Amino acid sequence: MQENRKYELLSNINVTPLVDVILVLLIIFMVTAPMMQTGIDVDLPESRATAIPTKEERLVITLKKDGQIFINDYEVSIDSLGDKLKGIYQNRPQRGVFLRADKNLPYGYIVKVMSIIREAGIYKLGMITELEQTKEGTKETPK
Repeated sequence: MQENRKYELLSNINVTPLVDVILVLLIIFMVTAPMMQTGIDVDLPESRATAIPTKEERLVITLKKDGQIFINDYEVSIDSLGDKLKGIYQNRPQRGVFLRADKNLPYGYIVKVMSIIREAGIYKLGMITELEQTKEGTKETPK
């Protein structure tokens, strides 16, 4: 005796491989994201201050130890820095920059760049530093 069976087509999608691929991509992005620091590699001075959260787009001026100046990733000369900043901030109401200066640069050079920034009409200046290291080599939490 044969039973009349109705055969149904299974149309389920197996999402297990999709989840595996997404998790692998997530891990890759989590590992590589800290390595994708913006700008130019400089040896930053250390500080105990905590980072200030910001929602606005950051403009970073980087000073390398050989005296090169970068606005974000674009190299500029010290003579054209003021004009470039005036052009960038011509139509922006928020006028602020962050300065990343190599700790081996002479203090006078940093002050000269800061005065050029001020002459360009920018009065909000943030300094980018690294957290200070303790004797054991771990980063110290700010007090």
